[in-house]
Amino acid sequence: MARKGGGDFPEEDKKRRLNKESFQKLLGIFKYMLPYKGKFFLGMLLLVIGGTTILLFPFLTGKLVNAAVGKEDWITSDIFEIAMMLVVVLVVQGVVAFFRVYLFAQVSEKGIADVRQGLYTQLISLPMTFYDKRRTGELLSRITSDVSFLQDTFSVTLAQFVRQLITLIGALGFIFISTPKLSLFMIATFPVVIVVAMVFGKFIRKLSKKTQDKLAEANVIVEETLQSIPVVKAFTSELKETARYRKSLDGVVHMALKAATYRGLFVSFIIIALFGGIVAVLWKGATLVQEGNMEVGDLLSFVLFTTFIGGAIANLGSVYGQIQRSIGASERVLELLNEATEVDLLKSGAQKVILTGDVTYENVAFSYPTRKEITVLGNINLEIKAGEKIALVGHSGAGKSTIIQLLMRFYKIDSGMIKANGKSIEDYDLRAFRENIGIVPQEVILFGGTIKENIAYGNPTATEEAVKAATKKANAMEFISAFPKGLETIVGERGMTLSGGQKQRIAIARAILKDPTILILDEATSSLDAESEALVQHALDLLMENRTTIIIAHRLATIRKVDKIHVISKGRVVESGTHNQLIENSKGIYNNLVKLQFQEV
Repeated sequence: MARKGGGDFPEEDKKRRLNKESFQKLLGIFKYMLPYKGKFFLGMLLLVIGGTTILLFPFLTGKLVNAAVGKEDWITSDIFEIAMMLVVVLVVQGVVAFFRVYLFAQVSEKGIADVRQGLYTQLISLPMTFYDKRRTGELLSRITSDVSFLQDTFSVTLAQFVRQLITLIGALGFIFISTPKLSLFMIATFPVVIVVAMVFGKFIRKLSKKTQDKLAEANVIVEETLQSIPVVKAFTSELKETARYRKSLDGVVHMALKAATYRGLFVSFIIIALFGGIVAVLWKGATLVQEGNMEVGDLLSFVLFTTFIGGAIANLGSVYGQIQRSIGASERVLELLNEATEVDLLKSGAQKVILTGDVTYENVAFSYPTRKEITVLGNINLEIKAGEKIALVGHSGAGKSTIIQLLMRFYKIDSGMIKANGKSIEDYDLRAFRENIGIVPQEVILFGGTIKENIAYGNPTATEEAVKAATKKANAMEFISAFPKGLETIVGERGMTLSGGQKQRIAIARAILKDPTILILDEATSSLDAESEALVQHALDLLMENRTTIIIAHRLATIRKVDKIHVISKGRVVESGTHNQLIENSKGIYNNLVKLQFQEV
């Protein structure tokens, strides 16, 4: 079931129960641990050994006291021997605990790394329609917070659950066999503690989910503002954004403190109930000792076992909440992993597709999935011949960029067909098809590595000589050489250390290196100054040679020499022709656009 935002998840968490279906969801993540199952099961074996041997501690302690008062016992009446047995128990515990923690750490770290890798691979394989409905902050929360919950589960929570369960069952077995009368007296106090613990635990879990939800909202604010930091500074909105984050954090603090208050009450109740029960048991045990129905050592063993039982019950309540959160996290992670991807990155590469550059749009209609009620394109018909250079012009929102996005197969068309080489583009392997297309966008996004790495993104297998050749063709070598480290210069996050013209030329070099059959120029020079535009336009002219080129243009002066211009209005092609042909129509949209730009100049 699709969800629209992070706020929906905690609502479902509130209703989650630990049942067969819930555990199956958690086991869905466990498949990532299977490559390390040998170490996992060895760790579980050590956990069982450790959980069992620790029960010998209260048992032998009681026998030690009995031996001290001269009580004969079937084990031994030698105090030193019993003390040595206790030392052996502690040594075994220490050794077992070390290897258990080490093995579980290996399994959880490697397994969770595989989960993160699988989740990231899935995310970058999902179609654009998925990202239209999700916020980046929410997705980051899935791959960080949710996966961290799962890591805690496999490294700590699961071990705690098994250990406390062994302690609870083993301790109850010991006391019922050795001191049945006192055991029945103690069990009579359990129902009240358990019922109250369940009620408190459920309420605290709800508050914990709300806290996580509030924290996710605060993280979204950080992510959005840091990504848009130039805008924040340009509008001097630092105080506004700081106040917005402070308000969100106040909500987190308020919810966290509320949860902490109830957790404190819960802990207080457990302490009072636990030690109150111990006092009652001591009173009853002392009475039995006084009456000669119990040995002092057996009473001490019973008290220690009771403490173990009380601690196990309290910890199981906490573990229960942790497992619930982990099941919620696994459900959210699995939801992403089960999303339909547009490509399978784990499959071997398909046969290479070599296009000639012929592209045809036949009665193409389209509406974005998130707003189906608005028709963006209506029966678009275009024919682009191999090597032809065409331009798409029109007012903002006319549908120019959508035409390009459909060719890139970012979205599926509602009706009609787009063909390449006379064949529907849907019939080609997606990755093989896209390798034929290069794009130079208006807003160039660079990765935070070196200039060389950003250029080589167009062809990761290219040699350094090829990278340099592409850089020269893009008129970029001059400014790159001025940097002390040249091609090894770090561009900064999103290329913020470079000017618009420099980023555009790097994007052109990247496209040159890719050597695509079909080139898309999405207003590649619209935001540049005259000098930068001249350099970029010269590089673009070289790039456009002998390849099909589709230009989305705002500055009409840059498209006068193209083979054909298509004017888009309200999702339809309303005019087509060369610059000279269209300018002759004094009542045409193109003629009007040209006049408006001349007036602006």
